[in-house]
Amino acid sequence: MHLYGTQTVDEKGHLTIGGVEVTEIVSQYGTPVMVYDTELFKERASGFKETFEKKGMKAQVAYASKAFSSIAIYQLAEQQGLSLDVVSGGELYTAVAAGFPRERIHFHGNNKSREEITYAFEEQIGCIVIDNFLEIDIIKEIASERKQKMNVLIRVTPGVEAHTHDYITTGQEDSKFGFDLKNGQTDQAFNALLDHEFVNFLGMHCHIGSQIFETDAFKFAAEVLMEKMMEWRTVHQFICPVLNLGGGFGIRYTEEDHPLEPAVYVEEMAEVVKSMAGEYEYPVPEIWIEPGRSLVGDAGTTIYSAGSTKEVPGIRTYVAVDGGMSDNIRPALYDAHYSSAIANRMNEPHDQQWTVAGKCCESGDKLIEEAFLPRVETGDLLAVFCTGAYTYSMASNYNRLPRPAVVFAEKGQHQLVVRRETYEDIIKLDLPLHQQAKEISQ
Repeated sequence: MHLYGTQTVDEKGHLTIGGVEVTEIVSQYGTPVMVYDTELFKERASGFKETFEKKGMKAQVAYASKAFSSIAIYQLAEQQGLSLDVVSGGELYTAVAAGFPRERIHFHGNNKSREEITYAFEEQIGCIVIDNFLEIDIIKEIASERKQKMNVLIRVTPGVEAHTHDYITTGQEDSKFGFDLKNGQTDQAFNALLDHEFVNFLGMHCHIGSQIFETDAFKFAAEVLMEKMMEWRTVHQFICPVLNLGGGFGIRYTEEDHPLEPAVYVEEMAEVVKSMAGEYEYPVPEIWIEPGRSLVGDAGTTIYSAGSTKEVPGIRTYVAVDGGMSDNIRPALYDAHYSSAIANRMNEPHDQQWTVAGKCCESGDKLIEEAFLPRVETGDLLAVFCTGAYTYSMASNYNRLPRPAVVFAEKGQHQLVVRRETYEDIIKLDLPLHQQAKEISQ
């Protein structure tokens, strides 16, 4: 059984996270509950930042907050000296509410509205990552109207296909994101932005995919973008001060996954940039990266209560839990795999095969097809590991289920950072049928 970060098993055979017994967390906050090991988050953040510092390279490590957005996680990221990657007006609003330094906020997204872009100007954020030609026109218009400068990068698809799931591969030529490098769109975007009075063009951004375990694709992307930057110096006498190489660094969900340490990804990408800059006498650009999953993914664990069981002779045995695809859509959406354990009986042999089913009214609501656990009893606490990324942020009220509580744990202390939804929360936006509409329907 693989434990993550500060997780241990105490003398009672109970799982602990951040020095806190999971049973204590459940007794106070109920289930399902998501528990974040904030010490592991800090360790990962330091690992990325210190690697650049050791290489003597100027850099920004931006938390890709679509992985998990909340006021508390933004404040934790700010404490670690991270920048912040947001992809919507809602995430930007959350960052503002958290008091995050505006100059360290980068705004992504392939279809930002005029209202969202205006909001970014109003908050004077650090950078907008431009994704399309319409956005270029909107930004230039708003900047000119407000007579306000805005830093921008352009997102580029470098033609790199990373080894990952099709739904989370974003850097190849056929992508909804960014300007294609090979068909001339990137140069068109560059020309449209160059020398604008109020638009400060910083350079290029790329993101080649997610849950990537090797460095070759990252290194190739860095090479391709550096070549384009050197071409712009030759043709336009323009030097890009920033190169954003995105994120996508993999984590260990199951024993089949073999990720690299964060420092390895950074070292190899940085070495490519530094080497090419030296060879062509090009000023080394400031490197930006955007880890999301690799900061919060394995720092998060979801705790469920076991409910009913069902044996299908010769096929499988089910155990149902009090959550499911409403709080973790990833297994149903793209066949994501997880490992698990019975948190209140960790020392017992986990040698029986179970299928962990959710409580949603869907046959496909299965969290884990093949989970090895002890004989599960109603009321047992099932820990599903590595749920810190893209679970709560993609959670829904399907079947009108309330979203779970979120708790931070560290050094024997725990703190509620997102309260559990209530039934009242679920209906708070609902409006009753007007009398006139009732009469028409009759």
